[in-house]
Amino acid sequence: MNLFERISNDGYEQIVFCHDKDVGLKAIIAIHDSTLGPGTGGCRMYPYATEDQALEDVLRLSRGMTYKASISGLKLGGAKAVIIGDPKKDKTPELLKRFGQYVETLKGRYITAKDVGINGDDLALVRRETNHVLGIEGVAGSSGDPSPLTAWGTYNGMKACAAHVWGTSSLKGKRIAVQGLGYVSFSLIGYLVKEGASVVGADVDPQAVARAQKEYGIDIVAPNEILAQDCDIVSPNALGAILNNLSIRELKCKVVAGAANNQLATDEDGAELMRRGIVYAPDYAINAGGLMNIYHELDGYNAERAYDHVGGIYKTIEDILVRAKKENQPTQRIADRMAEERIQNAKKKRS
Repeated sequence: MNLFERISNDGYEQIVFCHDKDVGLKAIIAIHDSTLGPGTGGCRMYPYATEDQALEDVLRLSRGMTYKASISGLKLGGAKAVIIGDPKKDKTPELLKRFGQYVETLKGRYITAKDVGINGDDLALVRRETNHVLGIEGVAGSSGDPSPLTAWGTYNGMKACAAHVWGTSSLKGKRIAVQGLGYVSFSLIGYLVKEGASVVGADVDPQAVARAQKEYGIDIVAPNEILAQDCDIVSPNALGAILNNLSIRELKCKVVAGAANNQLATDEDGAELMRRGIVYAPDYAINAGGLMNIYHELDGYNAERAYDHVGGIYKTIEDILVRAKKENQPTQRIADRMAEERIQNAKKKRS
């Protein structure tokens, strides 16, 4: 399958290849769908082994942003950017500003933000060349660090799952296994502990482990043991494709609800969770708090309003679970269908 067949079959609107050898820039911007609004998604800088890998990543991520924005009811489309290079070695002010110039050529069809390898200081340099940037800490009207809001949405989505399984949204007394103890998990654990949940965590980073233990006194296990914990809820907050035909067999929980992207290795793995009676909160629906947070910058950021909006992820997950049960379908397929329906309805209104 050639590139044009690929982007046509999956509905991509525009792929922009950005190259400037003088500053070492090799970047790709993918706009998947702008039916609901401008394509929005972070810029990731990563030392991809090949350009094909970079292209595959930006296509996959931009499509995911379309579904995330749609299921969350936002007036945004899906897009993403990747810069090929090691952010520790290859990132320079000149490279970032040149990337900003490419963003500006799209005249608002793409709005960029943070992602792996790109921080707030980097975005400040990008913003010198374009106003189509969201989520810069310290700038007037900025939403700041999105991690607490991502955690807040994940927490509320987890409570919706609890209500579906146990008849109450309370997490008090529930045993929750948290995979990954980064910034999102750190905030999430704070909500869980405050409510009276029991938390066990794991991370490959000793500093992240030490911080979580010091602040919250949670139990710690080895990273390769976390998914097999005897618990009520497993919360993946680290790697993608963590739910696969091997790991699913180890699960001893009733709910999987976490902030990691692309948790299912394959669509069939979602069906397998359903067959095993495990409720799965589709990742892009439950982890949309960060996107919803920066969305509020467009109309003048207000933290209270953003938290209220992100808290609505409870209702989003509830709706998905109710419909999945009614139609006897895996939750991720129902979430996809709901996102696609909103886009199709918007297209019909235009025609």
